[in-house]
Amino acid sequence: MIRDKSAFSLFFDSFNYVFLTGFAILCLLPLAHILAVSLSGRAPATGGFVSFWPIDFTLENYEEVMGSPTFVRSFLISVARVLSGTSLNIVLIILTAYPLSKTPRVFKGRTIFIWFFVFAMLFDGGLIPSFLVVRSLGLLNTLGSLILPNAVPIFSVILMMNFFRDVPKELEESALIDGASHWKVLWYIYIPLSLPAIATLTLFAAVNHWNAWFDGLIYMTDNANYPMQTFLRTVVVEYDLTNVGIDPRDLQRLSDRAIRGAQIIVATVPILVVYPFLQRYFISGIKLGAVKE
Repeated sequence: MIRDKSAFSLFFDSFNYVFLTGFAILCLLPLAHILAVSLSGRAPATGGFVSFWPIDFTLENYEEVMGSPTFVRSFLISVARVLSGTSLNIVLIILTAYPLSKTPRVFKGRTIFIWFFVFAMLFDGGLIPSFLVVRSLGLLNTLGSLILPNAVPIFSVILMMNFFRDVPKELEESALIDGASHWKVLWYIYIPLSLPAIATLTLFAAVNHWNAWFDGLIYMTDNANYPMQTFLRTVVVEYDLTNVGIDPRDLQRLSDRAIRGAQIIVATVPILVVYPFLQRYFISGIKLGAVKE
């Protein structure tokens, strides 16, 4: 029997909708302001007259940004990092989570490995030892220094392990009886049934790689090798025309604030484009993989 909602319940639902809608608008306002500044002319952008609508609309700021070799190089470095780093993350997550999802009877020593990963997740070696290891391996100023130190995200491994434990064991047992190897069981049973979790963790890994800036700052001694977010940090926090790759003479007709706004918007677009395709997997992937021990 379906009961009508009480007045308090209706009020509570309405309050939630209004509150969350207002909170979402507050989150979008800074992005709308940066977009408006990036599309405005030099005088209103420099004078701070732009709020949430462009004044003296122009696309020259984006033309200047996309014509900057330094910006384009940092953008391509971040794209390469996301593609290679995310692929490596997902492969290692799956290969690590599959044996850990087995019982101690099937995988002897499982408990030891579980505690090893938990310990590594809770206790970090520190910045200086990490830098010394990267330098000793000859990875400074290479793409490997941005990918290999975080190649196995342990929290994602635990989520995937719990998701694998939800897969019906009867499917695996029937495949093993028919002569399938563990590689075939993983490829034909576990991976197809775990697409929501894989999509969710792919989104996590891609966002982490795209937004990371600190590792680029410490592992890249050459500014030309900065990934996108590290480059933007130098633009926004330590603004220097020599590092931005824009001719100072162009600032006679363009605003530095508008150019920086255009750079931030361009750096935000890839994640906004990718997220809608993975959004439908997001909730189901986390919910199904995070409830077991």
